[in-house]
Amino acid sequence: MAVCLFRGFGTTQDQTKAAGIFEQLASEGHSDSQVWIGYCHYGWGVSQDPSKTFEWFRKSASRGNSNGQWMIGQCYYYGYGVAKDYTKAVEWYRKSAEQSNRIGQDNLGTCYQNGYGVPKSIDTAIFWYRKSAENGYNPAINRLRYLGKWP
Repeated sequence: MAVCLFRGFGTTQDQTKAAGIFEQLASEGHSDSQVWIGYCHYGWGVSQDPSKTFEWFRKSASRGNSNGQWMIGQCYYYGYGVAKDYTKAVEWYRKSAEQSNRIGQDNLGTCYQNGYGVPKSIDTAIFWYRKSAENGYNPAINRLRYLGKWP
């Protein structure tokens, strides 16, 4: 219900109400809701608070949630709620990617392609892009096409 309220699927969009539901569920330990309330703290339904965003993602990631892990990687990659740190971003992207999270796989590939937090390796980048593409992630497919490695 909260996702429908947040996105306006089948109902009038109400991000504030959705955030309230997400926060209640997140406080009870629901890891997907911890990711969602983290998103809300980008300023959707509640006031923007990068430190709360990071904290909710961290709680979700600590429960093994691959989306929470991916988002912790994003926070470190962009310096949102924490100091920018590509090495830590890679660590969290890898945790997410190893659980077959297609966006974590794609982001890990990007780090290898550009040498962010890891030694630059186009072969390793292609490996992770291919994993992501095989999971149906179109941006990874497009990266492989650009590199002449798809299909």
